[in-house]
Amino acid sequence: MTTAAPLLVAQGLTVQHGQLVALREVSLDVRPGELFAVVGANGAGKSTLLRTLAGLHRPVSGTITLAGEDITHLPTDKRVRRGVVLVPEGRRLFPSMTVEENLQVGSANRRDGSWTLDRVYDLFPWMPDRRGEKTDHLSGGEQQVVAIGRALVANPRVLLLDEISLGLAPVIVQQIYQTLPALLSDDMAVLIVEQDVAQALRVASRFQCLLEGRATLAGRPSDHSADQVEAAYFGFSGVPS
Repeated sequence: MTTAAPLLVAQGLTVQHGQLVALREVSLDVRPGELFAVVGANGAGKSTLLRTLAGLHRPVSGTITLAGEDITHLPTDKRVRRGVVLVPEGRRLFPSMTVEENLQVGSANRRDGSWTLDRVYDLFPWMPDRRGEKTDHLSGGEQQVVAIGRALVANPRVLLLDEISLGLAPVIVQQIYQTLPALLSDDMAVLIVEQDVAQALRVASRFQCLLEGRATLAGRPSDHSADQVEAAYFGFSGVPS
């Protein structure tokens, strides 16, 4: 695990949707070159956490800092320019636009950096030959890859991935996960949200489990047994310490 100073730090985040408290004093930090996983069942608050980090939800309390700068109240576009970029659940591509046009959307608020269209095409070799194809003609896995590529073109310092395996065949999920180490080589931090605990913990250097908006377990995967993770995930009593 990298020993660099934290790049993105969330401290005591509490988020409400109307009267519903979706997150309760959640804290975490992610370091450059690290893949950090947030796991939990449906409704645990995982997507709310990512959307809050991206600026789509405003916390009622708590802070978010990026490289020491307080970005808690910055709008989403300014966070993107500073390098916090979200790949949303459901991909959210423009179906009537081509692969390349969707990728170019990611450059609207891009910061300076090494990720270009050509580099994305190098990472995903099937893409160049299909750059002129409408994205609604692609498979679910291909659409997910385009959504990741669109985020990379913005040159993120912190890449937020929300349920990238949702609805995809296991073999496609494995192929997508195999590309993640290439992202970390530039000291990019990756924060991934997953319901698939086994998949997430295989690739993460650290993780946090959420249950009903609260953090129930955190650390390195190797430091916790499968029983501890299961208890934290489902809220069983008597979680072993």
